[in-house]
Amino acid sequence: MMDKGKRARVEEDDGSEQLDTELVLAIEKLQEVQDELEKVNEEASDKVLEVEQKYNEIRRPVYSKRNEIIQTIPDFWLTAFLSHPTLCELLSEEDQKVFKYLQSLDVEDFKDVKSGYNITFSFRPNPHFENTKLVKVFRFYDEGTSSVTGTHIQWKDGMGMTNGALLEKDGNKRSFLSNISFFKWFSDTHSKDTPDGMHDEVAEIIKEDLWPNPLKYFNNEADDDEYEDEDDAQGKGVDGFDEEDELEDEDDDDDDDDS
Repeated sequence: MMDKGKRARVEEDDGSEQLDTELVLAIEKLQEVQDELEKVNEEASDKVLEVEQKYNEIRRPVYSKRNEIIQTIPDFWLTAFLSHPTLCELLSEEDQKVFKYLQSLDVEDFKDVKSGYNITFSFRPNPHFENTKLVKVFRFYDEGTSSVTGTHIQWKDGMGMTNGALLEKDGNKRSFLSNISFFKWFSDTHSKDTPDGMHDEVAEIIKEDLWPNPLKYFNNEADDDEYEDEDDAQGKGVDGFDEEDELEDEDDDDDDDDS
């Protein structure tokens, strides 16, 4: 006959095995649901890319029309760059002379938008270099690597990047120094073996910020909005009322008390 202590241990072991089995089954079911969610997310991503590709084609003629108008405005891109809080630091005085010949700027995604994009600067004939187009190409590969290529600038005799400097690398981010020539950016390239985590800060700013609405920077609207926000913050008390109005109300109350 089994004593009470042994019987309790056996029952405890049986209960533990049952709990382990239930836990395993629950995790397996959870994994099945998670896999189902992953499939839905993949389908959603594919649909988003399809929509993005469709509207990229719709945007193309609109961008072309915008570029035609921009070409009639003197120093449009130079002004937009100089008005941008980050890009303005990249243009030296010599760069600004070159930018006066900048005819158009274009950002174009590849047909498969997740595989890369081009940034193209088109120049009128100028005394600085022979190229009419300077292109930076960003390619992203399925295996999680990327490559960046840029146009080799054919400087004319006596011309070049007089203030060129090496990039300062901060982890996986390439940031620019204030004394670097903007045109050094075109020679900042890397091979297909580079992990996709490497970011090009200048390219991201041009593609995601400047390109969608350069008129905002040409008109200095970004600064105006910032100043308006600061003025609103300074003119309002913590309760949201104008401080001057509050003072006037206090004076009126004092006058009523005196009478």
